[in-house]
Amino acid sequence: MTTTNTENAETAESVSPDSLAIDLRTAVMRTSRRLRVEATGDVITPGQYTVLAQLNGYGAQTLRALAEREHVQAPSMTRIVNALADQGFVSRAANPDDGRQVHVDITDAGRAVLAEARNQRTAWLAQRVAGLSEEDRLVLSRAAHIMQEMSGK
Repeated sequence: MTTTNTENAETAESVSPDSLAIDLRTAVMRTSRRLRVEATGDVITPGQYTVLAQLNGYGAQTLRALAEREHVQAPSMTRIVNALADQGFVSRAANPDDGRQVHVDITDAGRAVLAEARNQRTAWLAQRVAGLSEEDRLVLSRAAHIMQEMSGK
């Protein structure tokens, strides 16, 4: 998992933005896919994980807001929320301003299962990073910071 001198010979001038964008997109998507699969296990599905993460980060939301945020249809979100509620990971409450709407919120059990899944993802990735050379870890650290900066814009 280390780079060769040939790979290091590329200069910033020889890497086109389009080529780098393709490589980054591919790497991010593959890594994301592996993280989703590696750490959700038998307790929650990848879709349930993302809903719990949304609720944990943004607070209680309507089914419609969750569906829009996750880019899924309302019936799909209803199934996900129903499964999470059955497991005790989310709670539902009527909207005090509009009784037709239901607010979904994460429970303490949901926070615990979310934290465990995040820990599993971190452990999986840390194991892969540990196999890299010190030089490659420094490069990845810098790249991670750059990608965070790009994502914030």
